[in-house]
Amino acid sequence: MSEELIPETPEQETEGNEAAEPIKQRKNGLYPGVSDELAENMKSGWADTELRDLEPIAQAEHTAARRAALSARFPGERLVIPAGNLKTRSNDTEYAFRPSTEYAYLTGDRTHDGVLVLEPTGASGHEATIYLLPRSDRENGEFWLDGQGELWVGRRHSLTEAEQLLGIPAKDVREVAAALAEATGPCRAVRGHDAGIEAALADKVTAERDEELRVYLSEARLVKDAFEITELQKACDATARGFEDVVKSLDKAEATSERFIEGTFFLRARIEGNDIGYGSICAAGPHATTLHWVRNDGAVRAGELLLLDAGVETNDLYTADVTRTLPINGTFTPLQRKIYDAVYEAQEAGIAAVKPGADFRDFHDASQRVLAEKLVEWGLLGDLSVEKVLELGLQRRWTLHGTGHMLGMDVHDCAAARTEAYVNGVLEPGVCLTVEPGLYFQADDLTVPEEYRGIGVRIEDDILVTEDGNRNLSDKLPRQADEVEAWMARLKG
Repeated sequence: MSEELIPETPEQETEGNEAAEPIKQRKNGLYPGVSDELAENMKSGWADTELRDLEPIAQAEHTAARRAALSARFPGERLVIPAGNLKTRSNDTEYAFRPSTEYAYLTGDRTHDGVLVLEPTGASGHEATIYLLPRSDRENGEFWLDGQGELWVGRRHSLTEAEQLLGIPAKDVREVAAALAEATGPCRAVRGHDAGIEAALADKVTAERDEELRVYLSEARLVKDAFEITELQKACDATARGFEDVVKSLDKAEATSERFIEGTFFLRARIEGNDIGYGSICAAGPHATTLHWVRNDGAVRAGELLLLDAGVETNDLYTADVTRTLPINGTFTPLQRKIYDAVYEAQEAGIAAVKPGADFRDFHDASQRVLAEKLVEWGLLGDLSVEKVLELGLQRRWTLHGTGHMLGMDVHDCAAARTEAYVNGVLEPGVCLTVEPGLYFQADDLTVPEEYRGIGVRIEDDILVTEDGNRNLSDKLPRQADEVEAWMARLKG
């Protein structure tokens, strides 16, 4: 990686002068050590690259209706939704940027530092403006001397281009803080993404009012529209291909580690989408009993199981969330199959409970009942009845987690929704959720037979509520044990 140009500066300019500007700070629009001749040379001789034929942003075609619904919910109030800023990974390098979900949902834009402002036009209605970084300035040298200039990180869209792509009037984001600081009247903002915007609004917003905005934007995503469902299907289909890639490369993973599995799936996510939707869980052997095992640095051994929990995020930022537990050598042992079949049966019961009019909790309860029945049948809970086990929640020693969650632009989507709208809510067509029961027998669990210890199984699919039931968006991946073995044998050749 190249370093930014740091021209030599006479030592006496900064030595012993605490108030001196940092060496990278511009002076009179230029950097120290850049000759007037070079600065002038760099201003000219560049072709006009304003883009006329712009590739549409699919998400942007659907955002006007979302902004209209938001406007109707908060009439007469200024609404501020920031994209967020770059975050430092180490020294002068940043993490790959992903905009806040609220901002992307309402604009379709994916660039850092953007801010959407909905300005009230009276008692009802709003006028939207998107504040963005314009193209880097060639007059002051920004495009080649600044670390975020065009020659360092690539061309940004001009404000005119952004308006065409997003369908929203665009202004220079460097003006937004001052504009917001001077504004009057009621205001709400989405917090946690841009400290500068929050500072500009410090005396104009309250935590309680801002939370109401965040909750609304979370609940607005509970029911997916046709575009969102198409994106989720696309994410699931790409994820299925990623799982196939992993199975084909298991011999290489055995020769290296879980990291090979992680890298194999990541390649598919980057080829077909924007990224992975969350840190991939590539848990082999006893690591499968750790729910969020993302270190992915363990051995991959024939005879053990691989729990792979991974999802592709599309270019419009919708993610799949799928888990399969696979026998690394392609064949379940009798005990592995017994545990796997129990989880499969629990998932079947959970999926069957997903339908319009059902309570959100129904699929969890259905799955937990099956798992409790199996644990009692196997003698792991003494002489307790299934009803007593469920009353006391004793099955949770081995089931551990909830059986599913909403899915969309966030892998745990709609997380700020009110309890009555989400976990105590009723399912309706367009809701998309995961069904993911599991059994996890820790390697140090002395309450189970030794042969159970270190086995973890989870099966997870992405389920869409339809008018007459549900549809499994991730059904391109087999679930039943015999089908899993046949699928793996075919892929391994």
